[in-house]
Amino acid sequence: MTAESVKQPGWRATDTDGEPAARAAASPSIERPADAPRLEPRPVYRPAVDPAAARVFGRPSGTAGSFTDAARARAAEPAVEHVAPTDPVLAEAFGRPEDADDTLQRPPTGSDTDAGDEAPEPDPWRDPSTPVRLGPAAQQTGEQVLPPGRKLTLREVLFDRRIEPRALATLAAVAVAIGMVGGLIVALVTSDNGSLTSRGVALSQIAGDDELPTGQVARVADAVLPAVVSIQVTLGDEAGTGSGVVIDGAGYIVTNNHVVSMAATSPDAKIQVTFNDGTKMPASIVGRDIHTDLAVLAVEDVDNLTVAELGRSADVQVGEDVIAVGSPLGLSKTVTRGIVSALHRPMRLGGQGTDTDAVIDAVQTDASINPGNSGGPLVDADGRVIGINSAIKTETGGSVGLGFAIPIDTVTQVAQELIRNGEMRHPEIGVNARTVVNDTASGAEVANVQADSPAQRAGIVEGDVIVKVGDRTVTSADELVVAVHEQRIGEPVTVQLVRSGRLVDVQVTPESD
Repeated sequence: MTAESVKQPGWRATDTDGEPAARAAASPSIERPADAPRLEPRPVYRPAVDPAAARVFGRPSGTAGSFTDAARARAAEPAVEHVAPTDPVLAEAFGRPEDADDTLQRPPTGSDTDAGDEAPEPDPWRDPSTPVRLGPAAQQTGEQVLPPGRKLTLREVLFDRRIEPRALATLAAVAVAIGMVGGLIVALVTSDNGSLTSRGVALSQIAGDDELPTGQVARVADAVLPAVVSIQVTLGDEAGTGSGVVIDGAGYIVTNNHVVSMAATSPDAKIQVTFNDGTKMPASIVGRDIHTDLAVLAVEDVDNLTVAELGRSADVQVGEDVIAVGSPLGLSKTVTRGIVSALHRPMRLGGQGTDTDAVIDAVQTDASINPGNSGGPLVDADGRVIGINSAIKTETGGSVGLGFAIPIDTVTQVAQELIRNGEMRHPEIGVNARTVVNDTASGAEVANVQADSPAQRAGIVEGDVIVKVGDRTVTSADELVVAVHEQRIGEPVTVQLVRSGRLVDVQVTPESD
């Protein structure tokens, strides 16, 4: 390369500020294009300086050069120490006594120390090479005997004598009273239902006799059995057995309708009655009532019959001893003992092979009753007939302690009417109902009303729930039948029913069925 610059189109190489041509040749400069825009110089921005910061960090006043020159000038000047005057109070408290000559850096020594005394032991605080040694204790301790102190009282310990004895006694009395009242309240509240145990209960026992003394069952059975008969109904190869009881010396016997219903529907059927002494006599049907499951038979040409004594339903009580007499499963002269377990139990009677369609207001007993007991008497401890055994409730076909008898009042009424007229009429109001139990009402809901019946004339409509007939509450459809049959034909009775959530009373006059 020669000293001549390499020229490019649009550029020129020149020397700068008179630099030698060799430098220009070695470092060719780039020429600025003639049409290139020229930028304005960037403005200088100086932020504002805080006066306080300037006083702390700024250049001292009167200094124009660098800090190094000012520091050298200050170092050459003599040091000036400014010590504030000592406070008189602090000087008196912490200053050196006026008569003291020793400094605080050395232990005090007496002025009368002999020159020949031994040199003081080296101080480990000043000479690191001094061995460690034990010095005198910082404070001489010794057993100090203190005079005996006075015992503090409870008031001084708890209240530091800030409460008077009278106030303390009052506070104690109030606390005791509050505790006694609280204990009494707790005892009263928890005395009945707060604990399952109690010391205030004392059980007592009393001696008593059985309602039936020893041998009483035998005496009752001996008195009743002669009035009880076995009944056998035959129709061709078919036969049925039951029981009955003599209610009149003329030969009238009461039994269940379902015992003799087969003979009533066929003229070829025969009824035979066997008395307690073994005598067998044919019998005829005087009358029967399918709505109470009762029938009356008549036996002719018999003398000296033992007639059963009839009681009253009002005298029957739950829990009293009773005896069932009959021929269960064909076994005549059978006696079983039990109690009356319930009264006024609505029970629907019916079944295959009989036209019985009855609902009775039954006497419930746990005396053992089985097929063949039907029509036999249920007697009390005095030997009085209080019902006619009619049905059992069982899932096995045998007795499970749920037997039902027709009440003696019903038996007497129906039997008397059958003996007199041969038939029994019952009051009816002309409704069919079903049992209903809901939040609105519980009773017998009317399913339909017969045309031109007493119920229709009284304004009873379908959907009404009958809850009461006369004085008897109705809780089911069967109980409605019992309640209606207790009324008298032709005499108005108040029927209470629920209609659209309201209790409504209507007057109904029952008619004969």
